[in-house]
Amino acid sequence: MTETSDTRSAAGAAEGEPRSRVQRLMRYLPLVAPVLLWAVPCWVLLHTGQHWPLPVALTGTALFALGLVGMPLAMVRGHGRRQEDRAAIVGDTLLGGVWVLFTWSVLLGVLLRLALTVAGVGDGQDRARIVTWAVLGVAAVLLAWGYAEARRVPRVRRLDVRLPRLGAGLDGTRVVLITDTHYGPLDRARWSERVCETVNTLEADLVCHTGDIADGTAERRRAQAAPLGTVRATRARVYVTGNHEYYSEAQGWVDLMDELGWEPLRNRHLLLKRGGDTLVVAGVDDVTAESSGLAGHRAHLAGALDGADADLPVLLLAHQPTFVDRAAAHGVDLQLSGHTHGGQIWPFHHLVRLDQPAVAGLSHHGARTLLYTSRGTGFWGPPFRVFAPSEITLLVLRSPQRSTG
Repeated sequence: MTETSDTRSAAGAAEGEPRSRVQRLMRYLPLVAPVLLWAVPCWVLLHTGQHWPLPVALTGTALFALGLVGMPLAMVRGHGRRQEDRAAIVGDTLLGGVWVLFTWSVLLGVLLRLALTVAGVGDGQDRARIVTWAVLGVAAVLLAWGYAEARRVPRVRRLDVRLPRLGAGLDGTRVVLITDTHYGPLDRARWSERVCETVNTLEADLVCHTGDIADGTAERRRAQAAPLGTVRATRARVYVTGNHEYYSEAQGWVDLMDELGWEPLRNRHLLLKRGGDTLVVAGVDDVTAESSGLAGHRAHLAGALDGADADLPVLLLAHQPTFVDRAAAHGVDLQLSGHTHGGQIWPFHHLVRLDQPAVAGLSHHGARTLLYTSRGTGFWGPPFRVFAPSEITLLVLRSPQRSTG
């Protein structure tokens, strides 16, 4: 018996040791990641056989070193206690720019160089310089295009969603989803007005905002959020908190949305009735709410559905797609979420998939639960969207009993 206990202890220690090593390594990730982001493109663009004149090499290296030091400092100053918008804009822009440079330095630094070698193009210096100019050219084009994509009013994405339990009277119900507006350091009050004008052209029965309204407090970003008060819906405008509200006095955002005429669905539901049929529209606080320490805030699906007829179809608002497991366990018919931004800047969506069950679009979970994940209406941080366009979503709910005449 003692030998068995010792064996188990040894096995536990063996398993625990690799885990503790991984945990220790993860602590250094915030320090290692910026170094890699700046060092890799610096090496690929300047020091892999280009033989640039010494002033060019020294100046380029100094600029990358300045970015490595300046970006974290600007982001801390912009997003930390000081909340300085100008510093945030500088830090965020540098982050987006270096991410694109890093990505294409890796891809073209390997693939293009290999292709040029196989094709027998030039000597080593010629190939190295071609790679440098190709990386810089691709990055410049993508950043210019990505900036325009981030700042534009999102396109409307329309899709029909068939819900087997939806009554015929609710067939054709128009649900508009906006999310992740992220009003922030760049003043987007005019953009906000135009987004709301676009929403109002869609003649929605229900308009939903699934959180991450802004980066900053309601008092600070009020002017950018104020146009949300002009949004029209024939039945209701509903809102749930996202994780970013819990970085910026979430209750202030709940109060402001209530003041603007939206229904904050904080672990509760309302009933949408049409044509003799009923849809339960429920919402939960973000999954980060409880750890925020804000009294009374937590994600509580059972509380949100308390008192609702179990035979009625349920539309659930939950900021993060990861909540869908709980939604499926409760038999929710359709969950609407945001949070992922579709990755925002390619290929970041691969990292998002490590944390979330879906990145964008409609997906099936469990026996009957559908999840729609929006790529978001605005952008967070870096003012770029590359191969991940923003959207305003129009979902038309369809019943299997609808008339075909």
